[in-house]
Amino acid sequence: MNIDYTVTALMFPAIPLLMNIYSNRFHSLSKLIRELHDEHVYENHVPAEWKKQFINLSGRIVLLRWTIMFAAFGFLFNMLTVLGLYLNEIFIARVIFGSCCLSMIISIMFFIREIHISTNALKLHMSDMDVKVD
Repeated sequence: MNIDYTVTALMFPAIPLLMNIYSNRFHSLSKLIRELHDEHVYENHVPAEWKKQFINLSGRIVLLRWTIMFAAFGFLFNMLTVLGLYLNEIFIARVIFGSCCLSMIISIMFFIREIHISTNALKLHMSDMDVKVD
């Protein structure tokens, strides 16, 4: 496969978009944790499923950290690919671009797992409601 600036340019719109999505997820999660913290500490209100929620939120924080970290590595590797191409180091640029793609794949896999856990959290949160959908 020939690699040139066009190939690396394909990643530039995708990576910041994913990073934006990940950051929004992280912001929403941190807001939820702060609300639960204030409810627990200042209002002395402990939800029925407190331990399960805490374990769930802790796991999601870890997954989002890894998700964002691998996406950042993907962005870094993409920039290093451009540098390798600029220095006319084609083989090194190919290896680094492969690392970029691998990092982004890992990042997306972590994100899929985080979405799965988030969905389970919503089901857990809704478990105390007696609503039947036809």
